[in-house]
Amino acid sequence: MHLLSRRSILKFGLAATALGSTPSFARARLMPPEPAFDIEVGEWRTFDITTTVVLPRSDGTTRLWLPVPTLENGFQRTVDNDWEGNGVRSEIAGDGDAAMLFAEFDGGEQAPTLTLTSRVRTKNRAVDWERPMSAQEDAAVLEANLKPTRLQPVEGIVRETAERATQGAVTDVDKVRALYEWIVSNCHREPTVPGCGSGDAIALLTSGGLGGKCADLNGLFVAMARSVGVPARDIYGVRVAPSAFGYRELGGNPSKLSGAQHCRAEVWLADYGWVAMDPADVLKVMRQEKPEWIKDLDDPLIAPINAALFGSWEGNWIGFNTARDIALPESKQEASPLPFLMYPQAENDSGRFEELAADKFSYAITAREITV
Repeated sequence: MHLLSRRSILKFGLAATALGSTPSFARARLMPPEPAFDIEVGEWRTFDITTTVVLPRSDGTTRLWLPVPTLENGFQRTVDNDWEGNGVRSEIAGDGDAAMLFAEFDGGEQAPTLTLTSRVRTKNRAVDWERPMSAQEDAAVLEANLKPTRLQPVEGIVRETAERATQGAVTDVDKVRALYEWIVSNCHREPTVPGCGSGDAIALLTSGGLGGKCADLNGLFVAMARSVGVPARDIYGVRVAPSAFGYRELGGNPSKLSGAQHCRAEVWLADYGWVAMDPADVLKVMRQEKPEWIKDLDDPLIAPINAALFGSWEGNWIGFNTARDIALPESKQEASPLPFLMYPQAENDSGRFEELAADKFSYAITAREITV
């Protein structure tokens, strides 16, 4: 095995104008008797997020892919990505929608290992509904975010459900609000679903109980929005710090983030641009924040976050990418495209590793907030 030298890529100049503060929006505090989710867009925070993977030793070739943060916008910036390991080669692969660190290892006595550290700047995000603006986006981007994906069709039961949910809605804002309310009123968080779910919209709609996790719930929201003509997309990432607002389920433990992956959503609204959405996190708080399942959207613990996550989210989370139906570059195994890339992926001559099988696929993710 050869030791890879440490690399650094994707370094971006962060001009002061790019990092300027954004106007805050009205908020309240999580305290009796009327707790609220209180977000100020405020200042940028910087995190080093480190993923370390140790794979089983193999006599043949082993390949590994790690998601790399690629978002560059008003709420997230990548500063650099560094890595080291004992493979024979490594490089950033994929495209701008789903960049990934690819490494290849020859068989030998050593277990294949790779460590990736990404430095990312992030901050809270919110739309000011009282101040519409003239937003611009590439027409090709908007068109792409109206199309179906393998597990997110925009016809059949998805469109039928969305049309019923949005009946009477006139504007795109009205449609999105109706879809958001439909998700939080009709679906639920199902803790027994592995990982973040499969993101299969039809499976969720035909499941009977309408239960799933974030990739299922926000994925259905995105599919339904697309089906009624509103551009929408999932963003796949990981929570990197506790929530500042007292909600245990909306934060991550920086020393152990291997189970903190989370999918969020965005919709395009012509008068506001890309707008944050996260109905899945409303359902997570309802189901798991307290020992008892809270089913009342007017509950004082739920109402504030239900209102806030329609248009805002907290910057204790880093997004990797927005891609769907991903073919892993240089993979030698026959497999369907990945519905999304949020977890490390690996294969050897025996086949593809199960991404959620912790006993066979060992990795750790940690984060550290730094001052720069």
